[in-house]
Amino acid sequence: MSRPELPVIGARQRLTLALAGFLVLAGLTVLTGVYAVLRFLPDYPLTTSDPSVRQVSITSRGQILQALVQVSGVVLLVLAVTGLVGGWFLAGWILRPLSRIDAAVRVAATGRLDHRIRHRGPDDEFRRLADAFDHMLDRLQDAFSAQERFAANASHELRTPLAITATMLDVARRDPDHDHAALLERLNVVNARAVGLTDALLRLASVDAVTADSGPVDLADAAGWSTAEVAAEARRRGVTLKSDLRPAASRGDEELLARMADNLLRNAVRHNTEGGTAWCSTGRADDGAAVLRVANTGAVHTEAGVARLTEPFLRGQGRTRRGGEGYGLGLALVSRVVTVHGGTLDVRPREGGGLDVTVTLPGSDARSPGEGEGPTAGGT
Repeated sequence: MSRPELPVIGARQRLTLALAGFLVLAGLTVLTGVYAVLRFLPDYPLTTSDPSVRQVSITSRGQILQALVQVSGVVLLVLAVTGLVGGWFLAGWILRPLSRIDAAVRVAATGRLDHRIRHRGPDDEFRRLADAFDHMLDRLQDAFSAQERFAANASHELRTPLAITATMLDVARRDPDHDHAALLERLNVVNARAVGLTDALLRLASVDAVTADSGPVDLADAAGWSTAEVAAEARRRGVTLKSDLRPAASRGDEELLARMADNLLRNAVRHNTEGGTAWCSTGRADDGAAVLRVANTGAVHTEAGVARLTEPFLRGQGRTRRGGEGYGLGLALVSRVVTVHGGTLDVRPREGGGLDVTVTLPGSDARSPGEGEGPTAGGT
């Protein structure tokens, strides 16, 4: 036989009872002190020293103490009622921020991650709790948004290679005399591109779902490493790679920033013309911000076209070409990395063709080890 559950007493009720109990205890302490002092009165009837006063009624100590006890009961009852009523309203006022947090939690439990508490009270425990909850919702919303974008991008972009594969297999099934070697080669190319596209989508999703770690980092080191990595490809494509890497200390995730610099430099080399030039420079702005700038020659772009280049699967010529190199995710990755580091990304068309991309991140006086020791010049 299970025992009946006891009624649950809420936090407001408990706080009200505590306040009322404290008030009654304080009153009882004061009355006890008065009672103790009055015990030192003489224990005999008191008379007046004025002979002109014929009749006067002055009680003894026992009568005074008895009256005090009677009055004390009334006083304690009044204090108890006052503590309960006043404590109820006082507890409600104190716990009001907690009610807002509870309402926000219930809204988030329904799946609405865009709701925020935004508590504007003093910087106390409730304010810190509300801010922590809002930050948690930001992280959750970013994670779910990244998953939704990945699913949408994957379903949209993988449809074409899968359709091509299905078409080629259907043709081979209907034509037994088809050149199977050529078919296998084409299937291998389509499959390799689908695998590469999936990897690119996963990289984009991984950047979407993180908040950058904060540590000392120098953009000159990241750009120097990327310049050395891209130099061979630049020589093969006939692109001159020039760099001017000066200290640009900031704070952030070293791996993400290196990936950002690598994407910018590879885009500058690949979307260039034979005999063209790509420039990479780092330094500090007047306000102390860390700046990475990558520019290149190439096709002529419009302002409207450049404004859309940070969208996934877009290139300078519009939608990513199915047979071309790359997947149109380079600047989308760069844009997200800059965002999680609290920086700005400025993409502008160069006069005469090409792009001029500037990344600005919050500066830091902290310098990473080996600052400015990366390569400072590339090859042709």
